[in-house]
Amino acid sequence: MAGTTVRKLFGTDGVRGIANIEPMTSEMAMKLGRAAAHIFKNKAGRHRIVIGKDTRLSGYMLESALTSGICSMGVDVLLVGPLPTPAVAFLARSLRVDAGVMISASHNPFEDNGIKFFSRDGLKLPDEMEHQIESLVFSGEIDNIRPTAAEIGKVFRIDDVEGRYIEFVKNSLPKGLDFQGMKIVVDCANGAAYKVSPMVLRELGAEVIVLSDNPTGMNINLHCGALYPEALQKKVIETQADVGIAHDGDADRTVIVDERGNVVDGDALLVAFALALHQEKALKGETLVSTLMSNMGMDLALRSRGIQVVRTPVAIGTCWSAC
Repeated sequence: MAGTTVRKLFGTDGVRGIANIEPMTSEMAMKLGRAAAHIFKNKAGRHRIVIGKDTRLSGYMLESALTSGICSMGVDVLLVGPLPTPAVAFLARSLRVDAGVMISASHNPFEDNGIKFFSRDGLKLPDEMEHQIESLVFSGEIDNIRPTAAEIGKVFRIDDVEGRYIEFVKNSLPKGLDFQGMKIVVDCANGAAYKVSPMVLRELGAEVIVLSDNPTGMNINLHCGALYPEALQKKVIETQADVGIAHDGDADRTVIVDERGNVVDGDALLVAFALALHQEKALKGETLVSTLMSNMGMDLALRSRGIQVVRTPVAIGTCWSAC
């Protein structure tokens, strides 16, 4: 590995960059697919990896290259198309595959893209495993591993995953709780949640007004979604909605707007959730888990109610996932 020690692919949230420029090229995606398939192919029998993506134009290119690399190592691929990142994390566990891959650059503009891997439990890979993938990509160690004939991987397109994820999300609510009588505005950022988010809310009984649900491949996050909540705020006030929800491109983050059109701070939401669960005696361990980025005011507000706050590094897990 001489001369490769300074090369680094993985950041805090997978591999990311401008599509078709290193490291986000089809050549690199194929190498990443080969390396990941080799690592996850760690027991006897047939192996499978599920791949999802957001709505970026470059997703087609990277999906094909990743699929080719994975299949070339004798691992099957399940393609699920545009779905939120948390859905892919959920499916990695629900489908009992060996790993999950999400092709997305989250809140970045459409010209960017990224590749993020999940374990079979729907969790972000530990740093050590990402380092193993990097090492295999640059070392050439697996260049001569070439399954042939019936050992080459197959590709399957799975069509029922949206319904499976929608049921999982709905079942995360307590029995008897729904959104009947609520008017909700949701901004899908022309991204991965443009189908499932409105469907979840409607199936829970809400009247749903949808913004930015017409992805073209080039309008994801474009003056819409979590980074640009102004249109959502305006629509909430205009329609006298109860609440507004804005996703980012891969729907792993959400911005909430109240009935007055004000953006609600994320820490304030966490405090509200924690206090509500605490009051219902449903807050496990009387503990809220947050990231290092949360304000100390949250700790003070909860400590007075006997609730402790545990902090983790950013990107250690995934919201609405299987964890």
